[in-house]
Amino acid sequence: MFYQQGDVIIKKISEIKGKRLNHLILAKGEITGHNHIITEGNAGLYEDNGTLYLRVNSKTATLTHQEHKKIILPKGDYQIDRVREFNHFEEEAKNVRD
Repeated sequence: MFYQQGDVIIKKISEIKGKRLNHLILAKGEITGHNHIITEGNAGLYEDNGTLYLRVNSKTATLTHQEHKKIILPKGDYQIDRVREFNHFEEEAKNVRD
């Protein structure tokens, strides 16, 4: 199962890895300064080799961003990714900027 909020993609996985972080910001907006952040529920954010993982411990958690609709994530483990775009002329991929 996948969820998407702007340039953030959240994919349900069977287990997470990494070190627990002391914040719940899934992504920071490079242009607007707005953040994709867990604002409700019991959750933990983890990082392993540059990849973010989210564990929702409560029945649900709410992902919030000032320019997008809230997303309710059910209990479980997730991998956090960013939408990428490919420039065929320059033959390179880069993260979409939110």
